[in-house]
Amino acid sequence: MREFHHVGLPTDEKHVGERWVPDTKVWTTNPDAHPYRVEFLRFEPDTPVKGPVRDQVHLAFKTDDLQREIEGENVLLGPFSPRAGLRVVFILKDGAVFEFMQWD
Repeated sequence: MREFHHVGLPTDEKHVGERWVPDTKVWTTNPDAHPYRVEFLRFEPDTPVKGPVRDQVHLAFKTDDLQREIEGENVLLGPFSPRAGLRVVFILKDGAVFEFMQWD
């Protein structure tokens, strides 16, 4: 199963309702609160996130099998848990960044 979840847009601007992700030192918004399912990502200067995940837009999908989604793929970041009950991974495929999300 794979289902579209959101579009992630890097930004330098603060947004109302940002949540802190300590593992990546990034502030994120809730895509459920945006009418177009946009998640804004604001990276701290000392974030360990580099390259396409930090610089490009990403498309995110819910999945029921994170391991299946990353098998044989170019993994850029993760898997890691940005919050309890959620594991995510970012891959680069066809020049685009994709995030896969699996809830417990």
